[in-house]
Amino acid sequence: MIAKFDASSGISRRQFIGGTFAAAAATSLPVFAANEPSTASSSTPAPAPRTEFKRKIKVGVIGNGGRGAWIAKLFKEHGGYELWALADYFPSAVDACGDELGVDRSRRFSTLSGYKRLIESGVDAVAIETPPYFMPEQSLAAIEAGLHVYMAKPVAVDVPGALQIEATGKLATASKRCFLIDYQIPTDPVNIEIVRRIHEGGLGRIAHVSTTGLSTGCKDQRKGPTIEDRLQHLVWVNDVALGCDYIGNFDIHAIDAALWALQERPVAAMGSSSIRRPEPYGDARDVCSLVYEYESGVVHSHFGQALKDNIDMTLCAAIYGTEANAMIEYTKRSFLRGGKLQDAGGQIKGLYKAGAERNIARFYREITGEQFENDTIRRSVDGVLACVLGYEAAARNTRLTMDEVLRANRRLEVDLTGLKT
Repeated sequence: MIAKFDASSGISRRQFIGGTFAAAAATSLPVFAANEPSTASSSTPAPAPRTEFKRKIKVGVIGNGGRGAWIAKLFKEHGGYELWALADYFPSAVDACGDELGVDRSRRFSTLSGYKRLIESGVDAVAIETPPYFMPEQSLAAIEAGLHVYMAKPVAVDVPGALQIEATGKLATASKRCFLIDYQIPTDPVNIEIVRRIHEGGLGRIAHVSTTGLSTGCKDQRKGPTIEDRLQHLVWVNDVALGCDYIGNFDIHAIDAALWALQERPVAAMGSSSIRRPEPYGDARDVCSLVYEYESGVVHSHFGQALKDNIDMTLCAAIYGTEANAMIEYTKRSFLRGGKLQDAGGQIKGLYKAGAERNIARFYREITGEQFENDTIRRSVDGVLACVLGYEAAARNTRLTMDEVLRANRRLEVDLTGLKT
């Protein structure tokens, strides 16, 4: 591999998609450097003074693998939470996380129904870090039980799941419960400022968007008599029904950035996709090329690839207007170049951790401040729908409209036969 990673993060390549993100050294896209000096050289926040929290929120984490265990640790480190309970299909994952973070053995739950026992264990809130196939059911159960929900992306794998998340978000608001989706790009101060300027007309009329998602993918492996082995070590990313295809599990960060800037979701898409990894046992496509259409007339091209020979790991959205252009990034430099609202932006550093920490802190503030607008739900649903539209159009190698996808309302099923319930 040519790609270089931040050794200080302690994160491996394999952990990237379903776990933690390692910063890449250089981009495969053209670099549009601003001429003026940077106004924000780094998005890594300065250490904050220790906060005294008047209230401890009891949180349970569902899904205790690589990223789930990491998120559990961040909740504990925040200071405003008590890590109360854990649940994972695999007892070994629950115990490894519980032993490290000091969760009482009586509040560690396993098997498929373990999340139900966690919900009943006395928690105030749950963090859901399971394969996306399970998220609509788990989040609805938590909201119906009167809990607050913090959840990873993507929030679903198909249209029915996305629409259920939308309904659950409305139920959460009506029930005065928080429901927050953990995207990191929109938390970064540099990205926030660039998008603010885009929304104020800094690009002129937006004409074209180009999004890119490059990763090294996740290990695929031969299928056994049940899907048990595909529920761990990120193997599930290779199954469309479990992980929302590679476009939905990884590239969705870049697509979300585009939807953030455009403030609309696509109305059609056309493209092509392929499976190129050696010995593919799952049906997720690891290469895709798409063109999205929008009601506003914007053209959006997207390229995704999840192969071990990638020279870089990239998540970005380049936005081109009639007067200026901008870059929204995950690991490199964000900026707005040209026009009256140009901004040199800055280098995005350590966003995976910093973004999660910001979201965990925001979750605490919204719960204790009784803020129940739940404004991360709408775009999270639109992002899944855009990815479903994309993977359906690319798999069929045809043009497909969002209306057609919504009318079909196709549900992806996973065979859970033989699993421990």
